[in-house]
Amino acid sequence: MALKITILGSGTCVPQLKRSSCAVLVETGAAKIVLDLGPGTMHRMLACGATIFDLTHICLSHFHPDHTAELVPLLFATKYPDGKRRRAQLQVLGGSGLVDFYNRLQVAYGDWIVLPPEQLRIRELDVTSAQLVEFEDFRLISAPVRHRPESLAYRIETKTGAALVYSGDTDECEPLVELARGADLLICESAMPDQSKVPLHLTPSLAGKIAHRAKVGKLVLTHLYPPCDAVDIVKQAGSAYKGEVVAAEDLMLFSL
Repeated sequence: MALKITILGSGTCVPQLKRSSCAVLVETGAAKIVLDLGPGTMHRMLACGATIFDLTHICLSHFHPDHTAELVPLLFATKYPDGKRRRAQLQVLGGSGLVDFYNRLQVAYGDWIVLPPEQLRIRELDVTSAQLVEFEDFRLISAPVRHRPESLAYRIETKTGAALVYSGDTDECEPLVELARGADLLICESAMPDQSKVPLHLTPSLAGKIAHRAKVGKLVLTHLYPPCDAVDIVKQAGSAYKGEVVAAEDLMLFSL
């Protein structure tokens, strides 16, 4: 197994008992990566046997609260007791404005969220084109998507060739198709059913269209607003993509 992937949160800003806000845990062996950090993430991590002290990387798709709101509680909790339980540096990656976003949080919360440099690195990525960053046992490729000025989708590849793509929030856009090309698994936002499309978000059939064009191995629909639970979103996605489609649920596990 090259990648272990757990859906920590399959929901949105709308409070739901069965769906936390957006987050995915990716374990490579040497690294434990969280893609987005919506409310409820730390609770879901504990439920699957991971803690905040295990995390090595946090990749934020954009700065909306349902994708970032647990960053402050996570940093604050890391300081207990006195931060001694974090042995390795935590890297927080995101698009343009990430440093300013963190600095503004410091204005509100002060030293409660400040960690020493050996424990925390804030790293901005390019939002104009795809960017590759190499780590110990995986490659991270980011690409701009159509939602917010800082919005990024992420691709995680292992040295054995396994590849996962996480869309973040987006509408249809060519960079996501190119980023997802040939991936084993595409975790793609599908905010509302086909008949209820909203701007700057996808629907199941649009997610299916992206998966079909990119020729991915499996499609997982996530970031699901409550109306998605009232229709067959898997069938809607299947109208455009003939591979396996799964509607995400919290704590759902995938292995590549």
